[in-house]
Amino acid sequence: MPKHFFLETFGCQMNVVDSEQIVDLLRGMDYAPADRPEDADLILLNTCAIRDKAERKVYGHLGRYKPLKAVRPGLILGVGGCVAQQQGEKLLKDIPYLDLVFGTHNIHRLPDLLRDVEIRHRRGHALEFHDRETRLRLFPQRSGGEAVTRFVTVTQGCDNFCSYCVVPLVRGREISRPSGEILDEIRQLAASGVREVTLIGQNVNSYGVGVPGELSFARLLAEVEGIDDIVRIRFTTSHPKDLSDELIDCFGSLKKLCNHIHLPVQSGSDRILRLMNRGYTREQYLDRVRRLRRVRPEIRLSSDIIVGFPGESEEDFADTLSLTEEVNYVDIYSFIYSPRSGTAAVKLEDSLTAGERQARFDRLLKIQEDISRQWRERDAGAILEVLVEGESRQGQGQLFGRTTWNRIVNFAGPRDLIGSLVPVHITQVYRNSHLGCLVTDQAPSHG
Repeated sequence: MPKHFFLETFGCQMNVVDSEQIVDLLRGMDYAPADRPEDADLILLNTCAIRDKAERKVYGHLGRYKPLKAVRPGLILGVGGCVAQQQGEKLLKDIPYLDLVFGTHNIHRLPDLLRDVEIRHRRGHALEFHDRETRLRLFPQRSGGEAVTRFVTVTQGCDNFCSYCVVPLVRGREISRPSGEILDEIRQLAASGVREVTLIGQNVNSYGVGVPGELSFARLLAEVEGIDDIVRIRFTTSHPKDLSDELIDCFGSLKKLCNHIHLPVQSGSDRILRLMNRGYTREQYLDRVRRLRRVRPEIRLSSDIIVGFPGESEEDFADTLSLTEEVNYVDIYSFIYSPRSGTAAVKLEDSLTAGERQARFDRLLKIQEDISRQWRERDAGAILEVLVEGESRQGQGQLFGRTTWNRIVNFAGPRDLIGSLVPVHITQVYRNSHLGCLVTDQAPSHG
C-alpha cells in the first residue's frame, strides 16, 4: 500500500519546476499524491521568500498542520524552497513539530532526509549551495508526461543583486545550464507530446554570459525554433538591462516565439531605478519597448512594478504612472514594497507610511485596469489561434488553451483537439480569461 504526500507550492515558475522534481522523487519512493493534507503521510511546502507576505503565509500554513501532527505523530512535515534556504535551521528550532528542511540546491537530498525521519526518526536539513561543477543536481532531466506545455529551466540563481531582492541569497549565483542538455530535454518533451516550452530562469537574458563556447540566449532560442514538434516558445523572466539587440531581433525572425514578453520595469523613476540597482534608465527601458514593437508590432507586454520603494516621492510615483500609460501594458503584477532581510534596500531611509503605500498601489491598479480592459475589448469578436492544453475547469465539455498573448480561452470542443492549434472566435471577454467558440470551417494544426 503506497504512502501518500500532499505538496503545496508557493511563488514563481522556478518553484513550479522544483515541485515537479519533488513529485518525481517521491513517486520513486512509492509515494502517491493525496487530495487533502488530512489523507497524507507526508506534507511538504515548497516556499517563496520574495515578499514578507509570502513568508508569513508559510508560517500560517505550518500552524494549521500542527493539529494534524498532534493527532498523527507519524505524519512527516517538511519545508523546501526559498524560505527554507533563508531561514535554515532556525525553522527547525522555531517549529518543533517540523521534521525536515531543504534548500533550493538540495531537492535531490529529499529522499535521504525522508529516510532519516522514517527509519531513524531524526530531524534533518540540507542547505548547501552547489557550484557549476555540481550543476546536474540543479538541472535534472524531466519527462513530459501528458502535458502540452512545459517549463524548461535554463538558468539557476542571479548575479544582479537588485537592492530589494533576496533571490541571490536564496537561489545562489547565476549558473547557466549547458545548451546541449536543454535542447535534449526539449526534444524529449516534444517526442512525448509537448507543443509549447517556456524557458525559465531568474534572468534568462544573461544565459551563457561568461561561459566560454556557450550559446547566447538568442542563439538558444533559434535552436529551439528548429525542433519540429515544438510550435510555440516563450521565456521568462527577462531583465531589461540584458535585453540585447540580438534577442529583440528574435521577435522579428523566429515564427514560433509568442507575441508576448514579460519585461519587469519595477519603477518609472530614474532615481528609484538607481536605488534599486536595476542597471538601466527609464529612457533605455522605453527604447527597448519601442524596438520590440518595431520588429513585432503585434507584441504585448506585461511587467512587474514595486510601489512605495524606500524614499519614493510623489514625483517618483508619478513617473511610474506615466510610464505605465506610455508602455500600455496588457497586464502588470504590482506589489507594495516589502523589506527583506539581507538586502541593501532595508538600510535606506524610509518615511512612507503603510497608508501612503496602499493609496499609491490602488491608484496604479485603477489606471492599469482601464488599460487592461481596453486590451481585452480588442479581442472581442476576433478569431484567435489557441493552443489547446486540456479540459477546462469550467466543465460542461469545455476545453481551454492560450492565445499567443498568453490569454486563457475556454471553448467547447472534442478532447482530440488537445495539443492542437485551433481557431477560436472570441465571444466574451472577462478579467482573467476569454470565452469563445471553435471555428469549425478551419482545420486545426498539430504543428
